[in-house]
Amino acid sequence: MLLTGTTINMQSLMGALILLGIVANNAIVLVDYINLILREGNRDLHNSVIEAARLRLRPILITSLTTILAIVPLAMGIGTGAELQASLARVVIGGLTASILITLFLIPIVYLGATRSTMRLRAWSRAFLEQLRRKPATE
Repeated sequence: MLLTGTTINMQSLMGALILLGIVANNAIVLVDYINLILREGNRDLHNSVIEAARLRLRPILITSLTTILAIVPLAMGIGTGAELQASLARVVIGGLTASILITLFLIPIVYLGATRSTMRLRAWSRAFLEQLRRKPATE
């Protein structure tokens, strides 16, 4: 919005809501595919994340780019009444452009970190519970 000199208004906030839905959908598609690869194969976590990001790159790019290209005329304010919707389109275009990078780079990194932390916590809790079971009760 800073690049285009657009103000924050009701239309731009609606664009942000639309953007949240699209970005969340892309992230869900990627994480779901990572989980699918982990379930079906003998791959480790790191290779599964890389493979899923590689295979989902094209669908994520295609859906994002078609949406961006479809609303470029709206963002430019071409047509009768298009000026009212231009801020919505500009928010969606800018957000989708950034979300491509977020979905393909940040989401896999966060997924790796969260999964590794969860695995460490589970291992620690199992070891802790095993120690409690072995420890004789003192009276």
